[in-house]
Amino acid sequence: MVIASKSDLRLAPHLRRKLSYSAQRQVKNIMRDNRLATVCEEARCPNMSECFSHNTATFMIMGDRCTRRCHFCSVQTKKPLALDPNEPRAVARAASLMGLDYIVITSVDRDELPDLGAQHFVNVVSEVKNQLPHAEIELLTPDFKGRHELLDQVLRSAISVFGHNIESVSRLYKSLRPQSDFLTTCGVLRYAGLNSSKIIKSGLMVGVGERDEEVLETLDLLYDLGVHIVTIGQYLRPSLKHWPVDRYVNDESFLKFVSHGKKIGLRHVYAGALVRSSYHAREAHDYLCL
Repeated sequence: MVIASKSDLRLAPHLRRKLSYSAQRQVKNIMRDNRLATVCEEARCPNMSECFSHNTATFMIMGDRCTRRCHFCSVQTKKPLALDPNEPRAVARAASLMGLDYIVITSVDRDELPDLGAQHFVNVVSEVKNQLPHAEIELLTPDFKGRHELLDQVLRSAISVFGHNIESVSRLYKSLRPQSDFLTTCGVLRYAGLNSSKIIKSGLMVGVGERDEEVLETLDLLYDLGVHIVTIGQYLRPSLKHWPVDRYVNDESFLKFVSHGKKIGLRHVYAGALVRSSYHAREAHDYLCL
């Protein structure tokens, strides 16, 4: 039996980033002043300093308590608090203060709500568009348990990109996400692709026990589901309580993923050790819209 230790959490040298605390402070102050959370902080993203220094962040709405427990995620699983009716205005205000014209919004799972949080997403999008009419908005949503009427609510909102992450290959999905379902995730992406004109985006982690061939098969699947943009990044273990890192994927493999994605017809594949769902999201959107 392998006994985990704190050394297992140390980043490989090529994944370490120099932190700029002064650059982070301004964005953090805006978020705290408006009582907002970012997935950058809650998920302990290794790109946080870089993104904050460029005055960008991914808003995480509906609180920082999730109703599901995924074994790779550092967001706390806990009984959620009531939705904040002022949050839509707060997100719009913070985006305005940061001077954003491309805004990425995600959320925790809120399975206890009758509509699983769909209307709150719509309210946030509406308020952001009201205050920043020229801004482009990208969402990264939960699965809404595959309910088409809830997906329709979100897809009809004024967004440019609809994102929902497949997270891993089918063989490992249930082990990593015991409260979620691979077929539901696939159904969400297929439905969004067939029933909207939005750009459809998905992402997955590598280094959790998959083989390169399974990643290529997943890219084939995502293309068949109607996905346009795929992000692939190295999984990094948030704590010793989380899923262990199986391997550090090399650059050769990441290049292979990109090459395969282009070959099969995906419009954009962004793969690399530090790639995350919303990392350089604006650039991926603009690439498709050239």
